[in-house]
Amino acid sequence: MSQTESRKRRRSGSPPGAHCFRMTPEKRVSLVRLKSSYWDWAVEDVCCFLRSQGFEKFEQCFRDENISGTTLPYLTASDLEQLGVSTLGERVNLIKCIDTLWQKPLDVKVFNDPIHGHIEMHPLLVQIIDTPQFQRLRFIKQLGGTYFVYPGASHNRFEHSIGVGYLAGQLVKALAERQPELRINHRDILCVQIAGLCHDLGHGPFSHLFDGKFIPLTRKDSKWKHEDASLTMFEHLIRANGLDGVLTNYGLELPDDLVFIKEQIGGPIPDARSNGEGCSTNCSVWPYKGRPREKGFLYEIVANKRNGIDVDKWDYFARDCHHLGIRNNFDFARFIKFARVCEVGKKKHICTRDKEVADLYNMFHTRNTLHRRAYQHRVSNIIESMITEALVLADPYIEISGTDGNFYQMSTSIDDMVAYTKLTDEIFQQILNSSKPELKPAQEILNNIICRKLYKWVGQTQPEAETTIPAEEINELNHQVAAAIPSTPLDVQLTPGDFIVNVIQMDYGMEKQNPINKVRFYCKNNPNQAFKIRKDQVSQLLPERFTEQLIQVYCKKMDERSVEAAKKHFVQWCINRNFTKPRDGDVVAPELTPLKPDWNNSESDSDDSASESGPFSDRVNSHKAKTQLFKESGNSL
Repeated sequence: MSQTESRKRRRSGSPPGAHCFRMTPEKRVSLVRLKSSYWDWAVEDVCCFLRSQGFEKFEQCFRDENISGTTLPYLTASDLEQLGVSTLGERVNLIKCIDTLWQKPLDVKVFNDPIHGHIEMHPLLVQIIDTPQFQRLRFIKQLGGTYFVYPGASHNRFEHSIGVGYLAGQLVKALAERQPELRINHRDILCVQIAGLCHDLGHGPFSHLFDGKFIPLTRKDSKWKHEDASLTMFEHLIRANGLDGVLTNYGLELPDDLVFIKEQIGGPIPDARSNGEGCSTNCSVWPYKGRPREKGFLYEIVANKRNGIDVDKWDYFARDCHHLGIRNNFDFARFIKFARVCEVGKKKHICTRDKEVADLYNMFHTRNTLHRRAYQHRVSNIIESMITEALVLADPYIEISGTDGNFYQMSTSIDDMVAYTKLTDEIFQQILNSSKPELKPAQEILNNIICRKLYKWVGQTQPEAETTIPAEEINELNHQVAAAIPSTPLDVQLTPGDFIVNVIQMDYGMEKQNPINKVRFYCKNNPNQAFKIRKDQVSQLLPERFTEQLIQVYCKKMDERSVEAAKKHFVQWCINRNFTKPRDGDVVAPELTPLKPDWNNSESDSDDSASESGPFSDRVNSHKAKTQLFKESGNSL
């Protein structure tokens, strides 16, 4: 094949080596007779493969050297030259065909996904999927308590993980096809796909509820995160199912590739530096052990610590929007089309075209929209608080069998992966239907959720601009609300235990920073030169700030008088703390809101309420009436 023809085929978008599979019906029939697993091929099976790919003249060379399926995938260009493949072009084409055995094996499985359509999964990925540790994700809701608000949000971590593994493969393969000089090999591709597939193995019941609310209350000295459990569960998955040999059969090199997979999920391993300390990706010392600096861009695919643009977000944007009934404004397929690796300083990063900058702002706006409308929905948040309260009450009485027959509570199961594998959303029904008398208080709370007897909404507010509530103060906020007794007499006395105060951090994923400042772009005229695009070069209508706190307050007492009193406490607290005015403040506490003058300053050019009463408004209304009369009579003032 000529170089010109080869370039034309690469531009057409076909994957590396795809041209090798254009074969006659006779050759296809001979290939079908081969065993599905190439490492089971005998010498004659390898010769059959060569014949099917149009390399008949090299059959005898392979036969003489006794090349079987266990040797074939490891052949290099120099090995082929020694075998008698003399021309460079033939060696390159034969290597491409052999490489397809890694990424396009004969026994791929097809998954019909509602988001990505029919997707092919490498048999190694399928073997990982078909383990108890991965199948556990079928029973963990992707959006936790949000399912109690959005009936369509019934999807689980299982399908999300498959989607992320698929998208990770799509992006890394696109980069490999577009830029052969990056030397992305089959090991890189498989490791990136496995990392995408296994990145959420460590999620507990109701997803982020477990590590965000339950564990901080039951293991107060622990800094445990679900990413930590994902790494431990991945190790347990490989060990418990004896997959080390399978990984090796598919060409992975252990332990280096296992380290690379884990680094993609959890970031640099702490012992990556000689002093035993971790290191950020901006450190002058390369913090990763799995891949060298030249392939550092591979760490930006599954969990991008640099700017947050990664395939994990792309899948949950599309999947969550689909199930929630919310429009997704970001097209990840377009980003993949324009993705390119450029050198920035001494590192290589994934960049995109300059014309895509507005779409990236849309991506983070979509993230913000999902948090406001679904993830931080006021009802789903209080339901998750109630579930957390029930789990905390039930924790001492739950027994989960683990390693060597030892029993663990929910809070301690994170220390034993055998026990943790058995902990899923089903714990809700297990508590609800238990006959243990010790679980009665937890059962009452869960029954209230089922019957929709929820803690009552009091209101939402925000700290003033540029100020935030520190983490150490959050646990004291319910005491502050209870102590904010309004001057008007109340016939109900409320205690700190009657209030739940949730402080929610809303941002674009990087706290106060604009994540687009961490993105680099290239232009059509020079695709190898990366540059930054400032916000003022994009639009004057983009956000000025990229973080804020929302404060949501609930009352545990459900009678009308208590809720009315709780709302007055809340409004008085907002006045005391100089927070923003609650949206319904004038309705629930009309006697309190005038006490704060800046709450009553109008920001509009006209005030409808002022124009509808008073002597001045009478004159205005009279003038409007006369004007209308003259217009109807065809005259003008």
